[in-house]
Amino acid sequence: MMTTETGTIAFLGLGHMGAPMAKNLVEAGYDVRAFDVVPAAVEAIAASGVPTAPSAVEAVRGASVVLTMFPGGQQLLDAYRGVDGPGLLESVGPDTLFLDCSTINVDDAREAAGLAVEAGHRSVDAPVSGGVVGAEAGTLTFMIGALEADLESVRPLLEVMGGKLVHCGDHGAGQAAKVCNNMILGVSMIAASEAFVLGEKLGLSHQALYDVVSTASGQCWAVTTNCPVPGPVPTSPANRDYEPGFAGALMAKDLGLAMSAIESTGVAAELGPMAAHIYERFRDEGGAGRDFSGIITEIRDRSQRAD
Repeated sequence: MMTTETGTIAFLGLGHMGAPMAKNLVEAGYDVRAFDVVPAAVEAIAASGVPTAPSAVEAVRGASVVLTMFPGGQQLLDAYRGVDGPGLLESVGPDTLFLDCSTINVDDAREAAGLAVEAGHRSVDAPVSGGVVGAEAGTLTFMIGALEADLESVRPLLEVMGGKLVHCGDHGAGQAAKVCNNMILGVSMIAASEAFVLGEKLGLSHQALYDVVSTASGQCWAVTTNCPVPGPVPTSPANRDYEPGFAGALMAKDLGLAMSAIESTGVAAELGPMAAHIYERFRDEGGAGRDFSGIITEIRDRSQRAD
């Protein structure tokens, strides 16, 4: 096992993203103890060779780093404080580094960091981009909010799990960058999908439109990497009936986080709120488990009903 400054890593949260991230750390030689509140997730990762613990508290005892990958900010805050039992912050030794890779509200991230520091620990928020494929390949982008010294402490871990690390600023800055990025992504995927449906109506083939947009001023990741129609980009989810790399439910969640940030800052945004509404509808009408690029199917269906 790797015996660097990091020591034992408690990895909490073994979903579609967390599980492959934990596996990559183990394969790189780190001493990992993993836990998830879902027993099946614990069983699955144990079967793959990752050591597990019977509870979150047992996982963090003696750990130098506590890495969390939770669904939301309230779960993180509850875990830190403890609900009906000891919290994570009181279950570790002094100066433990809490590394949160969840995607949560900026205010929750800053509150969590404040709780950690007040308890005598260190805190880094490092949400990720790159989807399940990036998590499996170890090529994620980490958007990091941290003090410089704390970033250097976790840099070796992040480099195992990611291909790019961006230090965005102090506590909460990583989450701020993530919600801004995903608001752009949500808006651009809707725009790309509307354009392909419009192209269909105008008699353009998907390939012809792709060949133009991918090399012209409309070029964007939503077209060149996650193209919403099958064919032009063979690796895009559209070629697998929109099996998710990044599910519609997650895009709806992230746009909701962006809306919270917009409301708290008073930004006069219009496209972000509209995209949030569209993805909420997509989630609620069957798109929750489909890739977010599947929004094109809703646009196409609504267009046909309008004919």
